[in-house]
Formats: sequence, C-alpha cells, structure tokens
Amino acid sequence: MLQPLRILTLNVLQRIVRLDRRTKQIIAVLSDIIFCLAAVFFAFSLRVGALSFPLDRMLTVMMIAVPLYLPLFLVTGVYHSIFRFSGSRTIGQLARACGLFALPLASILLLRGVDGVPRTIGLLQPMIFFGLIATSRIAIRHLLGDFVHDRVLHAPPERVLIYGAGAAGQQLALSLRHEPRFQLAGFVDDDRVLAGSKIDGMRIVHATQLAALVEREGVSTVLLAMPRLGRGRRQEIFQAVRALGVQVQILPRMQELMDGRASINDLREIRIEDLLSRDSVPPNHLLLSRTVMGKVVMVSGAGGSIGSELCRQIVALRPRKLVLVEMTELALFQIEGELRGALVAAGGQPVELVAEMANLADRTVTIRLLDQHRPDTMFHAAAYKHVPLVEANVLAGLRNNVFGTLNAALAAREAGVARFILVSTDKAVRPTNVMGASKRICELVLQALAASAPKSLSGGGTRFGMVRFGNVLGSSGSVVPHFQRQIAQGGPITITHREMTRFFMTIPEAAQLVIQAGAMVEGGEVYLLDMGAPVKIFDLARMMIELSGLRLRDADCPDGDIEIAEIGLRPGEKLYEELLIGSESEPTQHPRIFKAREAGISWVDLAPVLARMARSIEDGNVDGALADVRLLVPEYVPDKRLVAAPAAGVAPSGARTGLAPAAAQRKAS
Repeated sequence: MLQPLRILTLNVLQRIVRLDRRTKQIIAVLSDIIFCLAAVFFAFSLRVGALSFPLDRMLTVMMIAVPLYLPLFLVTGVYHSIFRFSGSRTIGQLARACGLFALPLASILLLRGVDGVPRTIGLLQPMIFFGLIATSRIAIRHLLGDFVHDRVLHAPPERVLIYGAGAAGQQLALSLRHEPRFQLAGFVDDDRVLAGSKIDGMRIVHATQLAALVEREGVSTVLLAMPRLGRGRRQEIFQAVRALGVQVQILPRMQELMDGRASINDLREIRIEDLLSRDSVPPNHLLLSRTVMGKVVMVSGAGGSIGSELCRQIVALRPRKLVLVEMTELALFQIEGELRGALVAAGGQPVELVAEMANLADRTVTIRLLDQHRPDTMFHAAAYKHVPLVEANVLAGLRNNVFGTLNAALAAREAGVARFILVSTDKAVRPTNVMGASKRICELVLQALAASAPKSLSGGGTRFGMVRFGNVLGSSGSVVPHFQRQIAQGGPITITHREMTRFFMTIPEAAQLVIQAGAMVEGGEVYLLDMGAPVKIFDLARMMIELSGLRLRDADCPDGDIEIAEIGLRPGEKLYEELLIGSESEPTQHPRIFKAREAGISWVDLAPVLARMARSIEDGNVDGALADVRLLVPEYVPDKRLVAAPAAGVAPSGARTGLAPAAAQRKAS
C-alpha cells in the first residue's frame, strides 16, 4: 500500500520539477499569497487566544498585507531562487524581504492603527509569515531534492566519510545533500578538539577511530577535504585508508567549489601528483608580471610539457603578443588551438597569438624569427630531453640542444631581447649522459654571453639566465605515464634500479617558478628551483599501484596484482640527480627559488670549441663531437660504451685561440 503511494507522490513531484521556470514562479507566488493570508489568521489567533474572531477585521489586514508583500518580494528577487537548492543564503534573503515587508505593515498597524485590529498584529504576522515560507523552502528542497532522487527506487547509495571537518568538509557535506549516489556517514578529523562535535547532525571522530567507523558504517569511500594538507600527511592518510580496503577521492580546490565552478561531480580519485606535490607558496605577482604583462613574449618548444604550460600561464598574464615556436606540427597545432579557445572563454582578451613552426637549430630561420618579432622576453624550452634516445642519437641531440640554444641566444642579443631564460635540467650537474652534458654546454653558452656583455645593461643589452630543475610529473616520457601504461597492461612495472631517486615537481608549479625566476635575471645566474625531497622511483611505482586499487606482488604478498621488476640502468642514467655543481647557493625574493653562480668558460675559449663541434656534427664525427663535450664539461663521466678517444688537435681547457664570436658563429653554422 505504501509503495504505490510513494511512487504516485514521486511521479507528481517529478512532474513539478519538469515544469518550465515561469510556471514554477507563478506557483511559488500563489503559494506565498496563501502563506501570507494564513499568517494573518495565525497572528489573530495568537493575539486573541482563540480561533474565533471578527472576520471583517482579519480580511482588512489581509487586504493590506498581500499588496505590501508581493512587490517587495518581486523587487528583492525572492522568486529568482531555485527552491530545491535552498540553503542558508536563501533563508537569509527571505528574512531580509520579510523585514522590509514588516516596516510598512507595522507602521500602518502600530503607529496609525486600524479599528478593531490589535496593533501587535503588525509584528506577529511578518514573523509567522517568515516561518511559513522558510519552512516551505526547506520542505521543497528535501522533497524535490532527496525524495525525487528516492533512495528506495534507485541503487543503494554509497556510504562515504568526509576526512576534514573544516570549511571544505562542511561545504562538501552541503553538496552531498543533493547527490543520491552518496550517503554521508560522518566526519573524520586530525584535530582532537573537534572529536565528539557534530556538523549538521553528523558526528566528528578523531583520525584514530577511522578504522572502527569505516567498519561500523560500511563505508566504501573516504572523501579527502583538506586542501591545505601537506604532502607527508596526505600520503599517511592515503596509505591508512587504502590499508582498510577503502577508496580515496579528493576534493577540487576549495575556492572553485565555493565559487560554483566545481561541484561534487568533480570529486576524483587521488592522483600521484596529489601525493608528491608540496604545500603551495603564493606566487609573487610582481615577478610574474614583470617580464610578461603588456610585452611581446616568445616561447620555444611551445608544444612540449614545460613549454605548453609556460604558454598557458603567460596568456593568463596578458602579454601584448605571444609567439609560439615549435618544430612539431601536431604539438604546435594543439597548443595554439587550446590557447585560442582559452582566450575566447576569457572574453576575448587582446593577446595576439602567433604560431611559428621552426627548428632553432637552423640559424637562418632563428635570426629571421627573432628579427621579425623582436620579443621583450624569450623562454627557451626547446630541447631533446629523453636520455636513452639522445644517447643513441648523439649528433642530433647536440645539434638541437647546443646549437639551437646558441643560435637563439645570439639572435636574441642582436634583436635586443631584454631577457633570455633557458629552461635547464638537473641532469646538467655532473652529467653521465649526452643530454645532460648538452644542457650544461647550453648553460656555458649563456654564461659566456652574459660575461661578455657590457657591465651596464641600461642601453638595452640582453640579460641571460638559466633555470635548473628536476623531473616534472606527467611530462612526455616521464615515468608516471610510463608506469600508468604498464599498470593498465597488467604489469610488471619496470624500474632500472631499486635505489634510484629523482626530484619531482608538478608542471604548473615548475612553469610558474620559471616565469618568476626569469624576472630576477641580472646576467649569467643559474636559478635553482626547490624540488623538495627526492623520491625513490620504487616508492613511486608502489604508490601508483596502490592508487590503481591494486596490490604490489612481492615476497610478502605473492598473490598481489602487479610486480615491480628491476631491469638495470639504461645508457647514461645515474642513480641520483643533483641541482648544484658548486657547494653554495643563496636565497632570492621567492622562497622556492635559489641562485647560484656556477664557474663558466669565457666566450673567447668557448667559441672555437663550439665551432669544431659544429664541424664534427656536420661530418658525422661522433667521436670528435664527444671529445669536445668532455673538454667543455670536464665533470661529464659518460657511459663507457660511448667514451671516445680525444680528437686530434683539441685545444686544452682554457686555451685562447683568439677566434672572434662572429667568426665562431659563422663556423658553427
């Protein structure tokens, strides 16, 4: 008997939900008129203490109240609210509207008076009216929200806990009210002071009671709602929850949730970036805008992982023009389309986008691009960076990395570029591979050009600087997408060595810090980004297996899902990466950016070696090119399979040949 009635009621409510907006507003107005009239009746009943009283007096008040309330409610926008999403703000709006309505009604009945009408009716009626309409809004929210998504007629809801009883957790709990997929079982928090308290009737328990609460309430998912949680504690919570066999989902950024730009539907599985990322440091907006806002900016390697993120952040800072330089057609097409779409979505910001498909290793093309666009700032992110590939293609790697940078730097100086910032890598420090050694030579080029510049740059000389950092999460060729593919295929995950460690940083944080470091460039500095603590690749692989809801298969768990297999170091790889060649660095204006002045080579000494290296590349002479690499980067200890004998006629380190920079450039071309 009850089930057919429930279904009938549900159908009626669903029909109401499907009515057009105008019809719903008319129904709401008519309902409030009835509540206004009922409030007059209840006010008289309370005042006289009986249900019988002269009807003509009550009708008089009704004829005064309805014409007063209706225009006030229309003007204050009461009927613009969506009732099934009513909350505290809706009730506050009703309270303000009833307060405005009470002023003229009380003035008429209290001050002027109406024969036979108790004066206190002018105060009682608005209060009762507010109580009736507020109750109706709350009832409608539950009827059209909870009941329309009736839990009996749908699949059983998922029992969830919210980890975090702060503002984010409370906002998330409000959002859960309208989601039939989830049923809140309670809150968990690290703060012992909050334990035992309640939020909206839901008890808060301390984190030590998590396991008991999960078992008692049949919880299947924990929603992590602590946006400011540090990396270490986030990892601890994730491992504790996963040990209980429960899924973990993370909340979008709190500001997006509160601004209405994210919802409960944006809850997602926790990712490796969430476990490895660090506490955010507010950016220095002066540094961010100094070299970008209102200026012409060029980004080489614009389609790469770092280059594309630099472009996204630069566009948001409103340059006058952004020139995208990329040698890969598809990558250039994708980033240009994305940026144009972002500009349209932002209301058509006046940023000129120019896409240039070019390889900076071509000197003529590079000179043309820099002369044509004459950027104020250039971020040079173009490079071959995959260690094993560059090991197998030495000449191509040196040509692209070293001479692409050399061409760009010289052309930038001739074009009057104010700042030239090289995106470097931690692999340039005591390199064991050609890629790292080539990037160190790129640094030497910029150091030499900076040292040979006039002491005063007030005349418009180019300031050269370098930003050195480690791996970025999710970049092309990084271990994260590689491990994800191996997990999807059922494993095993292959690592080169159990003790291998790397520094990691998210791509957006790295790009933001590169822009800020570029604004501090004075000439020849190497800026180091604080990468945090190094992470073992083995631990990274284990965390990614757990994030996938699987178990590591090892001696302790032979029935696990995915195993981790060691395959040995690849050519050019080393166990540990470093950020500093010397022993000292100094702080800067930004807590995550440090400055070092590494030892360099004068341009007079560097130019002839580069010229000779260029000839070796042109002649296909790998041994000769590698001999010059070792000469320029004495700390380079290559893989034994790649070591070549020194080429005949190689000048000793520090020898001066007297070759002018212009001549060196002609020979290097």
